[in-house]
Amino acid sequence: MITKATLEDVSSLNKLINSAYRGESSKKGWTTEANLLEGLRTTEQELTETIANPKNTILKFTENNAIIGCVLLIEKEQQLYLGMLTVSPELQNSGVGKKLLQQAEIHALTLGLPKIVMTVISVREELISWYKRNGYIDTGARELFPASDVHIPITEQPLEFIVLEKRIG
Repeated sequence: MITKATLEDVSSLNKLINSAYRGESSKKGWTTEANLLEGLRTTEQELTETIANPKNTILKFTENNAIIGCVLLIEKEQQLYLGMLTVSPELQNSGVGKKLLQQAEIHALTLGLPKIVMTVISVREELISWYKRNGYIDTGARELFPASDVHIPITEQPLEFIVLEKRIG
């Protein structure tokens, strides 16, 4: 079941997102960033602030009373920004991510927004290919990767984001 996350979900979301993106547990899935980055993907404080902002929606995918997937959606002018699409590493490749993408499209249409945009680290070719199979195109735009105390690059490759978008309106 896909519903809107609330402040009560912050702790569960934090564990899920960090387990899927970073550290040893993330290596069970195919969307890990553990070979590129160290540190946390998010924090409970960041998630609390995100949920508190009325322009943001975190959708959660719940099964057997456990959150197994989520996606962050941010209303921005004439588009919906999609970020932090997360599926529990053990359950990746089971259709959960695709269902969250479809729900994001419904959310954008409900808001009257004609497209969804996202950024993906350019070296994550397998993930970019998955988004393209789901209707996203490379806009050609690139953004610098924001290395910080949280996002600590551990690769020699320079990291940048590519901007993907899907028109839905």
